[in-house]
Amino acid sequence: MENADGQIEVELPRAIALAWGVAANPQRGPKREMSIERIVEAAMEIADADGLGAVSMSAVATRLGFTTMSLYRYVSAKDDLILLMQEYGLGLPPLSVQEAQTWQDGLLAFYRANVDIYQAHPWILDIPIQGTPNTPNNLAWLEAGLVLMRDTPLDLSEQISAVLLFTGHARWAAGVTRGYVQSASEHGQSTAELERAETELIASLVTEDMFPTLTAAIRAGALVDDTDPFEFGVYRILEGVEHHIADRIAGGAAPAPAPARDWQAERTDAHPKDPAVRQARAARREAEAKLREALRKEREAVTKAEDRAAKAADKAQAQAARERERQEKAAARKV
Repeated sequence: MENADGQIEVELPRAIALAWGVAANPQRGPKREMSIERIVEAAMEIADADGLGAVSMSAVATRLGFTTMSLYRYVSAKDDLILLMQEYGLGLPPLSVQEAQTWQDGLLAFYRANVDIYQAHPWILDIPIQGTPNTPNNLAWLEAGLVLMRDTPLDLSEQISAVLLFTGHARWAAGVTRGYVQSASEHGQSTAELERAETELIASLVTEDMFPTLTAAIRAGALVDDTDPFEFGVYRILEGVEHHIADRIAGGAAPAPAPARDWQAERTDAHPKDPAVRQARAARREAEAKLREALRKEREAVTKAEDRAAKAADKAQAQAARERERQEKAAARKV
């Protein structure tokens, strides 16, 4: 809507207004002190201990010693509370990012700081990404990344894309790590013990004839390597950005930007509802299942054949040994 001066006024959702500090405080509230900050901090304590699923308006109210209805004077819905939890959990970029001497050091610090946030508050990973972040702390992180890239020859859209590479890698790395930590904890193991157990399981399942390259990797100990695979990835991303910047400095033309993809339409096209397509895919899955079964039977037949050949060889060797022993005894009697 437009105001008297003809300027467009945007009516902010209450959660966004709360995040920006421009929402009106409730006129009436509990006699004891309550605030948005206390509510969000209590919710975060619950999520840190028991996960995002444990957070409810009633659980937060109980933790604070208030009624559930009293919370609604401050936070009108659980979704608003979760948005504020994410905002508080992110916080502002640390000095390691802001004071980096080079954009490379800054982006590495940016990546590691993001991972640290997810480790401190893993429930943030359970909050779905539903659009461009629009809260102050979220935007402060994007601002910090753009500041790091501002002296590079990349245009602004490329700078944003470069920053997203590191935020995306951090989220993926933290998500995988979180899964390992949870699984290890459930089994009373360390993550190192879990990795060894999983490697032993995979090694018991794969065969060299079916997975020759993977088998070699397992035998070389590649699946239980002590190095951090995510750090390897972030350095390779960094090298890619460096290469792109060097090419631009050398006068290379910027690649033609790819058009924005309509992910919703692509998803619809990728999974058509045409009955013939569904039948074809069902037939393919059935064929794949039959192929896997045929390969399994082939492996079993090969194993049995090898066992028979080994037993035959052992029998022949035993017979040869007995024959030599007989001949030696006969020779000894003649003497």
